[in-house]
Amino acid sequence: MSDILDRLRRMRAADAPTHGGHVLSYVYDSGLGELDELADAAARLARPLNGLDPTVFPSIAAMERDVIGFTRRMLHGRRSVVGTVTSGGTESCLLAVKTARDLWRLSHGGSSGRPRLVAPATAHAAFIKAAQLFDLEFDAVPCSPDGVLAASDLIDRLDDDVALVVVSAPSYPTGTLDPIAEVAAAASTRGISCHVDSCFGGFVLPWWPGLPAWDFRVHGVTSISADLHKYGYAPKGVSVLLQRGRRRHRAQFFATTGWAGYPVVNPTLLGSRSASPLAAAWAITQHLGDDGYRRLTDSIGRVALAVRAAVDGIPGLRVIGDPVGPAIALGSDDSVPVAERVDPHRLADAMVGHGWKIQPQPGLVQQDGVRIAHSAHLTLTPVLESQVEEFARALAEAADEVRGRPAADPKMMLAALRMLGYGEGGRVPGPAAAWRLLRLAGAGSVSADQPMAMLMALIERLPRSVAEAVLTELLARMSEP
Repeated sequence: MSDILDRLRRMRAADAPTHGGHVLSYVYDSGLGELDELADAAARLARPLNGLDPTVFPSIAAMERDVIGFTRRMLHGRRSVVGTVTSGGTESCLLAVKTARDLWRLSHGGSSGRPRLVAPATAHAAFIKAAQLFDLEFDAVPCSPDGVLAASDLIDRLDDDVALVVVSAPSYPTGTLDPIAEVAAAASTRGISCHVDSCFGGFVLPWWPGLPAWDFRVHGVTSISADLHKYGYAPKGVSVLLQRGRRRHRAQFFATTGWAGYPVVNPTLLGSRSASPLAAAWAITQHLGDDGYRRLTDSIGRVALAVRAAVDGIPGLRVIGDPVGPAIALGSDDSVPVAERVDPHRLADAMVGHGWKIQPQPGLVQQDGVRIAHSAHLTLTPVLESQVEEFARALAEAADEVRGRPAADPKMMLAALRMLGYGEGGRVPGPAAAWRLLRLAGAGSVSADQPMAMLMALIERLPRSVAEAVLTELLARMSEP
């Protein structure tokens, strides 16, 4: 057995580090070693259990009650707010959309029509996925170049065919807190469901100072998602979806007695469910409580202030917009001469050489032609507080290395794609052609230190259908035997 574990350790050595704060996306390190030990022990105890049937394993229901109760108090929900523990933020978002669609159909006389899902262009991609899976039209409302949503722009889209409005607390791309109170009030007046996606910030914003009400204190908010495997500091994957009212919550369920086996009742999209992430999340929330989460949030707040101050001191670089909570996006400061600007994707590639991973984000040209700038995303965590000066130095040194270098330009590849007709009439490359394109872009083999600037520039400028085919091929090839 030791040789098997040794092989796994060798494979893990190629991964980006999950502890220590040097990866500023995907991982959420509290810096508290005891949380990892507690989570591991709780997960082991629950490993044999199956969340499919809590009547057989009542400990699952007991842990879920506690986790839901903690989250409900945190988000100022009353007793009418009920919910479910899910496998992650995407599943929470999918269920919120499925619930709203089914309730819309009921309120429209059982209509099987295709309703709209209205959301800012900065809403998480999980809602695009949900719209595709549950047959809604995804109606993306344009934002400012810094990712700020004007409430009136979204409210103007509301009509009888809207099943759900989504707002973010905060948005992942730029850390912006959407105008939740205004949107929720308008949705309520029209009888439209309003979901607050707080998967990213749900376990931070309740303790973040100076925010307007954004949770169940807001009339018209009908559901909220919040991930425990992010700033709840639990292992992947565990999230909570809270619904205002039992009727809404029950609409989320699937139940059938229409087959020859046992009665099937699923509150989530999954049948069998691992209880280990739930047990770990339960143990961590019990251990930290309000005071523990408040201390960790205060630490993130100090990190955010220090990082913003560091960026302010770097010529050619800026923080995009006015982010709230643990997300910051870095962009080029276009107010200075071209020779002094710092391209965020070049910066992200340069940071790898300094031992840090920040996440490149392509720009987005919205329906109205306004472009949200390409950027580099930072997920700030408490563990970074002890290293924030080191991070700031690395950021300044990497910026010096790339200052004045223009953004990557894939014009030769784009010209070749146009000659081949990709993107015209919906034509997309198949697996072999997509793989050739990836290799030309230098992304034929992906590793933790792979330069990404050219690939991000290509993805931004390709027709969406072509870009999605290319990215699908990239991920599919990585796990092919």
